[in-house]
Amino acid sequence: MNFFHLKLLDSFKGYNGALFSKDVMAGITVGIVALPLAMAFAIASGLTPEAGIFTAIIAGGLISVLGGSRVQIGGPAGAFIVIVYGIVEHYGIANLLLATAMSGILLLLMGIFQLGTLIRFIPVAVIIGFTNGIAVLIALSQIKEFFGLQITKMPAEFFQTLATLYRAADTVNPAALMLSIGSLILLIAWKTFQKRLTYLRHIPGTVIAMAAATVLTSLLNLPVDTIGSRFGGIPSGLPSFEWIPVSWSTAQFVIAPAITLALLGAIESLLCARVADGLIRDRHDSNQELMAQGVANLVTPFFGGMPATGAIARTVTNIQSGATTPVAGIVHSITLLVIILFGAPLATNIPLASLAAILMFIAWNMGEWKKFLELKQFRLPYRITMLSVFFLTIVLDLTVAIQVGLLLAFITFVYRISSLSRYESANTNDFPDLLQHQGKIAAFRMYGAIFFGAVKMLESIENELPSNTLLLDLKNVIYIDVSGMDAILELEQVCKAKGIKLMICGLAHQPYEMAIRGGLLERLPADCIYSDLQNGITTAINE
Repeated sequence: MNFFHLKLLDSFKGYNGALFSKDVMAGITVGIVALPLAMAFAIASGLTPEAGIFTAIIAGGLISVLGGSRVQIGGPAGAFIVIVYGIVEHYGIANLLLATAMSGILLLLMGIFQLGTLIRFIPVAVIIGFTNGIAVLIALSQIKEFFGLQITKMPAEFFQTLATLYRAADTVNPAALMLSIGSLILLIAWKTFQKRLTYLRHIPGTVIAMAAATVLTSLLNLPVDTIGSRFGGIPSGLPSFEWIPVSWSTAQFVIAPAITLALLGAIESLLCARVADGLIRDRHDSNQELMAQGVANLVTPFFGGMPATGAIARTVTNIQSGATTPVAGIVHSITLLVIILFGAPLATNIPLASLAAILMFIAWNMGEWKKFLELKQFRLPYRITMLSVFFLTIVLDLTVAIQVGLLLAFITFVYRISSLSRYESANTNDFPDLLQHQGKIAAFRMYGAIFFGAVKMLESIENELPSNTLLLDLKNVIYIDVSGMDAILELEQVCKAKGIKLMICGLAHQPYEMAIRGGLLERLPADCIYSDLQNGITTAINE
């Protein structure tokens, strides 16, 4: 498996004690940051808090050891909240574990077959649309805990969620609301002070907000839901291995969710890796990263974990804390392990309202809201694609949104490329020798690409056929696909039926190769195919 190359191995070149100290400090910092986020993501997904912590420990460690990025931190991510909650709601936790393991296999195969670069082909409009849509759904999912509403179970569908929140609007818990608002204000203020005071940059505001809310809840004995009252706390031991029952009767129902998890995980992890590359001036191995994500998502479900991917916020924190190698990510996992082994009882009084405020804050920061304000700068198709993906993500689900977004982007691309492909009448005086030998001719010069979206050019030429000779100058054509070659062959048949001599010149590179494969060179006589006729007749290609 020479294609399986760990970034960790490259990181040890020139590694020394100073770099190790930086990695350890960064790992400890990001481990502390990951604790409230892992619990909050798990709870918002309809799981227990330990599911998020175990995922951060196991998946985070595996991604750092096997990954293709030097500094990426893996674990549960906000983007998965909506998807995971929907899977749990419709299929149950057992099938979520199965879907996660299946997504791990898909990610592993994507890396093995070198599909990492294909993720970059997803248009920016689609990525921004579903990122902002997910941010809205995360915020919507936290309204219950933010206001302390008395709701037994939140539905997964958008309109049902709105209806449920509306019906419970009169059950607001003042203590939970004040705790949420206080946590949110503290997070915003802390971020503002971090920009001005450099010594605060390495102290995570999420941990400060969670700790302050926990202390207030304990001292004042506030009547709010906590991790202890809702889940009984978190276990203070290592996760145990449990085999996931697998059968085709259950697997077939979670194929679609598994594909969604795999695609979303691939997109998130590679986007995160690209952000990290820009901050540390490095280049990640996208295929190796996908394989690492695949292994992590395949292993974690057997320990009760949830889907994992690259986490942008934790990765940036890791870099800002001085991390240079995957050792920091390994230390991050060890830090979380130490916390649950020795500090699990302290999590009992963590209020859910504070975690909801943290997620609200994350949702706001993960969205690229300025892009909506800049929509006027873009063409109508770009706006339609972005807004369609955004609203479909919120109202329906991410899978439909991405499918529609990619379809719209594809249609837009085909339209734009076809509009750039054109033809024009060429002056026959450019071909004096040909005119002397052939008599009256009609010459057309073609530009761009002759593909399925631009075959109308050839159909239009059919309406302008001469009585003697037709010349097609293709030297400005950069690409011909199968549909385009079929259209040229049909034109050749029409010319042959009408007794018109068809001549081709300027075939080069890919168009020439397509002409060989399509059989065009075999159909036309040798004196009808030329490399260039711009300055008179030159040697025929086949001679």
